[in-house]
Amino acid sequence: MAAERWLGTDRPGPDMDGVIAAADATRRAVEEPLFIDQQPPFIDREPLFADEEPLYLDLSEEPRGGSAAYDPHRSRTGPRRVNAGNRLFFVILFWFALAASVEVWWLGNPSGSITGAGPALIAAGQITGLVGGFVLLVQVLMMSRVAWLEQWVGAHDLLIWHRSLGGVLVILIPAHAVLTIFGYAAAANVSAGRETWTMLTTYEDMISAFVATGVLVAIGALSIRAIRRRMPYELWYYVHLATYLVLLLGYGHQFADGTDLLRGGFARWYWTSLYVFVVVCLIWGRVLEPLWLNLRHRFRVVAVVGEAPDMVSIYVGGRRLDKLEAQAGQYFRWRFLTRGNWWQAHPFSLSAAPNSDWLRLTVKIVGDHTRGLQRLKPGDRVYAEGPSGAFTADRRVRPGALLIAGGSGIAPIRALLEDLPAGTVVLYRATSADDLVFRDELDSLAVEKRAQVWYVLGGRDDPAPRHLFTPTGMRELVPDVRRRDVYLCGPNGLISMSVKVLRRLRVPKRQIHLDPFEF
Repeated sequence: MAAERWLGTDRPGPDMDGVIAAADATRRAVEEPLFIDQQPPFIDREPLFADEEPLYLDLSEEPRGGSAAYDPHRSRTGPRRVNAGNRLFFVILFWFALAASVEVWWLGNPSGSITGAGPALIAAGQITGLVGGFVLLVQVLMMSRVAWLEQWVGAHDLLIWHRSLGGVLVILIPAHAVLTIFGYAAAANVSAGRETWTMLTTYEDMISAFVATGVLVAIGALSIRAIRRRMPYELWYYVHLATYLVLLLGYGHQFADGTDLLRGGFARWYWTSLYVFVVVCLIWGRVLEPLWLNLRHRFRVVAVVGEAPDMVSIYVGGRRLDKLEAQAGQYFRWRFLTRGNWWQAHPFSLSAAPNSDWLRLTVKIVGDHTRGLQRLKPGDRVYAEGPSGAFTADRRVRPGALLIAGGSGIAPIRALLEDLPAGTVVLYRATSADDLVFRDELDSLAVEKRAQVWYVLGGRDDPAPRHLFTPTGMRELVPDVRRRDVYLCGPNGLISMSVKVLRRLRVPKRQIHLDPFEF
């Protein structure tokens, strides 16, 4: 079968004949349901939908692939232990650098120098300002996309830190402004309103500081998950970039009006070094590294293949792709340099392990931008940023693996299966067989990798899928789940439910890996 040729070690050359043949195979209509080899006691033999033939989880046939029991002799490579000390190192470094940031205030305000409500409020305002400025620099550093930071800390932890520190920052900066205003007002025995006017008309760069505070509060409000989900990705992305404006305005305010930095010495040297380091990382990760990547590889569209009515695969070719340091499970930010698409970049995961001939991304059609990608033509130029993400096989800490996918989340899971050892189990959740994507490829990989692929079909209220995603059902299907790393990608509901089940089964957190778009 053509799909088997290019899914194995002999992938097609640049002529793409094998690619198109394989893509045609994945598009074929599914004529028969796939049966699972064991009949758990919870299966209710009723049709999943009243108006169609029933789909069973039945013991009449073997699942696609071999035994799910892990045999270490079959695996070519073992898990690479992720050094938890990396994260601990960065946590310690964060607190050390934060303490040094506040130390500059302590050195300039000896014990006993603060007496009365006014000076106390001013001191509190200065401390919150220093802490807020440091947290802002850390936030921008985490937005810089430098590869070493993501590789050392992990995309999951980075995003958690980014969101947590973002909430802290939105509190710290307004608190700095309020405490400072009321402190100076109390010291001068005037109203807060009058003191605000005095600051705006007297101190250099104070207007920019107020503008920065307002912009930061607006960014924080728009980043609330309930609001962000209703915003177009492009709008949220460009609003988020306003953080750079806050950094610029904050720098001017801090060095023009900050009493601790005006003294010079260690304080000024230390904070200048922090700003230089963050700006260098930002320029490298956002500008220079992507520019070098694209000058080196010259990415272009090779083929566009419809996988389903609402899903399309885009094959991207280029020069020296064998030198591209990408792994299955990672993603790029893709900018297609065509009319209507050039001005926006979107993150899409690789849906096949990278090779020397092409990269493949698979996109679900959900809006105007993704709908326009269906009209891409061979030869269209592509500007890519990446690779990014730590949703990779080398993050494993156990020999075996379990992959759980749903919807468009099958894309990185499909790619990841190529890099995982024998005995891997895949749970692919879908409403019906017609919704399955990459079925032929998954079946071929299951045989090649001696893995098991279980297609879990049915609606949300169907008893079999519901019971499967319970501790009892998961343990029946994957008895050794606690001895596996688990990779999850799919709709939020599926991911949340799966994580809860895994935690109830006492699967350690370090063995649970989430796709970067699913945190």
